Amino acid sequence: MVVLIDIVIILFFLTGMFFFMIGVLGLLRLQDVYLRMHATTKCDTLGATAILIGLAIYSLATGQASYGPLGSVFTAAKMIFIIIFIFWANPTAAHAIAKAAYLSGPDLYEGTVFDQYGPDVKDKMVAEKK
Repeated sequence: MVVLIDIVIILFFLTGMFFFMIGVLGLLRLQDVYLRMHATTKCDTLGATAILIGLAIYSLATGQASYGPLGSVFTAAKMIFIIIFIFWANPTAAHAIAKAAYLSGPDLYEGTVFDQYGPDVKDKMVAEKK
């Protein structure tokens, strides 16, 4: 049973590292700020989640904590709360950064087919000038 838990923990760690590596490749290879941000945000969220799940399982499996007999449960619960925060904060921050980048003017990649954000921003800018 211990070997099976170790294998599951290692698989979660490897999955997290895989997503982080894909995010780095996306950051290096993709053409504009929006594509890069999309790749890194998705991969950071999934990579951190996988590693934190692996750490939570490790904490529960070993049961070693300085907080007494329920310390490992509290540690795993903290990691679950961190995962929830990451799932909430990463997309929100990426959206705010994308909006700021769009308004500051970096051009879209020339291969972009449709600008979904443009009409909303242009309508707001016209309304603000009136």
